[in-house]
Amino acid sequence: MTSSVAVRASAGVDAAELLTAMLSVPSPSGGEDALVALLASRLLAAGFDVDVDAVGNVIAGWGDGPRTIALVGHLDTVAGHIEVRRDGDLIHGRGAVDAKGPLAAAIAAVSHQRRDAGQRYVVVGAVEEESTSRGAHPLATTMSAPGSLVILEPSGWDAVTIGYKGSLRLQWRIEQEHAHGAGREPSAPDRGVAVVRALQDCTRPSSEPVGAFDRIDIRVLGFITESDGLIDRATVDLGVRTPPGCDVDALIDVARAAAAGGAIVIVGREPGVRTDRRSPLARAFTRAIRTRGGTPRFKLKTGTSDLNILAPAWRCAAVAYGPGDSSLDHTPHEHISIAELERAVDVLDRVLGDP
Repeated sequence: MTSSVAVRASAGVDAAELLTAMLSVPSPSGGEDALVALLASRLLAAGFDVDVDAVGNVIAGWGDGPRTIALVGHLDTVAGHIEVRRDGDLIHGRGAVDAKGPLAAAIAAVSHQRRDAGQRYVVVGAVEEESTSRGAHPLATTMSAPGSLVILEPSGWDAVTIGYKGSLRLQWRIEQEHAHGAGREPSAPDRGVAVVRALQDCTRPSSEPVGAFDRIDIRVLGFITESDGLIDRATVDLGVRTPPGCDVDALIDVARAAAAGGAIVIVGREPGVRTDRRSPLARAFTRAIRTRGGTPRFKLKTGTSDLNILAPAWRCAAVAYGPGDSSLDHTPHEHISIAELERAVDVLDRVLGDP
């Protein structure tokens, strides 16, 4: 679907109203179609040029010129229904913080910009960020590299995120003949535990203190064992969070060496990323936050986002920014303050208009 509208609505988009509408459409990862249809319709009505690409990303353009700023958010959420409601200044709903709130703020800010300012704004609502980043991976090659990139994730209105840890997903699995529980041979679950311990041992920090962003974290995401009395089976799903510059291949080698006849499958890997806090884009955010009365802060996050994929591919100035308290991500208490949402719109408005 492609369309173009010449004139935008003079009042621009109301971020809180748009966010409430977006929250009212459930969009668990892999099930974003209804939200894609709603958002494309709303963006067209607001005057954006709208396209839905082959994987389902909503791509909306505004203005024209030699300089391009891409603002990339995601449409999907983790599972779990939260009743959409307003409670005073708060909007509750799954995705209010992660990350429909930041996307709504960006759409509103872009709709306030002049079309003839020599700048092209491209807002993307990507699919499946919470699972496989199925939307971001093709963007890296099918979309022309912009001059600047803003990933729309919650940082708080007065903070800017400049780093995310990388993610390595491994699965170990084995089948072996059933043996007596009192025998000498390790059981299938024993062998799985050995793989986990090998990774933990090789990544255990030295006596020097290591900050959360700089250490390697190993987490068991799932452990399944079964037996039919003849064959024992075990599967271990592992999540490894890695800082920028980590030798991920060495970690995989450790896992394979400890596999003890089992198979190691690489389910996914994204490198850690840290961007330049001195870039013109980052400085534009600090100016805008100060103008709005805030004290700017830079954050390094232990999670992973589409910044890990797009910043290395596009090699442009990049940050992540958006309203909301990220400690509420994925929780049953997810909500966002309308006042903070509006402050973030104002900050983005100033950044996008910063020469």
